[in-house]
Amino acid sequence: MKFQKRTWSSLFIIALLLLLSACSGSDEGSTGKENNGDSDEASTQKITIFQSKVEISDQLEALAKEYTTETGVEVEVWGTTGDDYFEQLQIRLNSDQGPSIFSLQNVTEAEKMKSYVADLSSEEYAKDIAPGMELKVDDQIVGVPYGVEGFGLVYNKDLVKPEDVADYKSFVSTLEKLKAEDITGLGLSKEAYFLIGHISNYPFSLQSDHYEFIDNLTSGDVTMAKTKEFQEFGKFMEAIKANTPSPLDVTYDKEVGDFAAGKSAMIHQGNWAYGMLADFDVDFEVGMLPFPLNGTDKLAVGVGNNWAVNGKKDEAETKAAKDFLNWMFTSETGHRYIVEEFGFVPALTTIEANDLDPLSQDVLNASNSGQTIPWAQNYYPANIVPNDFAPKAEEFFLSKDMTGEEFIENLDDAWKNAVK
Repeated sequence: MKFQKRTWSSLFIIALLLLLSACSGSDEGSTGKENNGDSDEASTQKITIFQSKVEISDQLEALAKEYTTETGVEVEVWGTTGDDYFEQLQIRLNSDQGPSIFSLQNVTEAEKMKSYVADLSSEEYAKDIAPGMELKVDDQIVGVPYGVEGFGLVYNKDLVKPEDVADYKSFVSTLEKLKAEDITGLGLSKEAYFLIGHISNYPFSLQSDHYEFIDNLTSGDVTMAKTKEFQEFGKFMEAIKANTPSPLDVTYDKEVGDFAAGKSAMIHQGNWAYGMLADFDVDFEVGMLPFPLNGTDKLAVGVGNNWAVNGKKDEAETKAAKDFLNWMFTSETGHRYIVEEFGFVPALTTIEANDLDPLSQDVLNASNSGQTIPWAQNYYPANIVPNDFAPKAEEFFLSKDMTGEEFIENLDDAWKNAVK
């Protein structure tokens, strides 16, 4: 029923937007710029924002009011249900009803919106974006991160030292030692992204060019089974299966709860898990370490959403939109909203973030220093994690005999199924 309600809701929104498009007239298309008001003077007095992160909607509207009070420029924030945001965005842009500022999740969406996104490379704050975190198309910065997030080995500092999990050999030795002490060495959980989605990112992200590798994987020019990073990843997964309880009976809540209770020494999670850990009031120090595939010492840090400017608006509105982002990223008020009101780990090195929780602080340190590997998962085929990877991972953990090598071969089959 929930799905049906969402479907009908989406259809209604699409119909409404098409109606708006039909009523908007068609005489502005010849110049490639949108007609946004009676004059350039009017357009400079107002900008519009459409973005997908529903949970910051109220705070963004409050920020917009502060900007209007300070500058006199009206900022209107459009609402969204979140689920079909990108579909709504495409319809609005294609019907010349697009916003001045909008959000994009990743390079795949940016490529689709390539004709609309403005070049932000020369903006004042662009040089301050943490290394590798900017959204680029054709070497131009077209998106500025909302913030950064990271995942890795969330560990109990009383039970594990960084040198205990620095490479494959020490990682396996630590799992075996903890198992003998009746402690779970590494906890996973059965939800698709916590079972295989995030952890599968590592062998992709360690490729010299993960975009090219994924394209070649899709075209059949390479396989995971014959790529050394995946071969070692299969060994890691084999060691996890042999030395820890099955994750198929573990929910996210239990995974985090067992860690908080000291039953697990490590869990594979992100900095978002600290909220639940705080609720448990843990009495030990926690931190986040890299998953040591190929001995890497870098955290997987990425961006969930990016701010982009509509370059097809008239020059005055485009400038007004850029001015708003510049104010948000350089003013004290903007910084306060990003850290305290939105709750983001800042993606700009010039934004101070005091009193971060320890997991977010580890992510921020890695991001600002460039000690990161990318979220290659953002370039996966749509829905491959829940529909194709997760069933193969469940099969792997259910089977006592399936080797890591066979598991990687199954992931190759899953990829072929996802892209056929």
